[in-house]
Amino acid sequence: MNQINTLKNKEKIKILFVCMGNICRSPTADAVMTAMVKQRGLDKQIIIDSAGTHAYHVGEMSDRRSAQVARQRGYDMDYIRARKVTLSDFEEFDYILAMDEDNYQILMDLCPDEHCHKVAKFLSYSNTGQNNVPDPYYGGSQGFEKVFDLVEKGCQGLLDKILN
Repeated sequence: MNQINTLKNKEKIKILFVCMGNICRSPTADAVMTAMVKQRGLDKQIIIDSAGTHAYHVGEMSDRRSAQVARQRGYDMDYIRARKVTLSDFEEFDYILAMDEDNYQILMDLCPDEHCHKVAKFLSYSNTGQNNVPDPYYGGSQGFEKVFDLVEKGCQGLLDKILN
């Protein structure tokens, strides 16, 4: 796995979750990880954000179906607005986590060589046996539920890795 930054090694850890449009999968991870970090009182030490590899939805709120499932599970996504990944993100963030193979490849193509060690697939931190968080955008509500299931496991695995 890539170079691991833990809270033992750094004063602050910055995490960026990335999907295509930044309205479904990456804001879900943003909201879930934010809640987990706040619950442990680590919100001053672990900084979380999300972005998309494409600019389709810049400035928009999360998909209403994602937000609905988030509310049902006790997460808040209202603060999140879609944005596109920038070159400065590769320098600023310690973890740049792609939701799937396509977005991982896009990130690796954009990433300056000296920061490639920061880019990984999000589910590499989970024990789900899956490599990709499926895009629920064109599917029904069950797709959003599945995304939350995968994201909760991935965020827990990532947080465990950061804390150990």
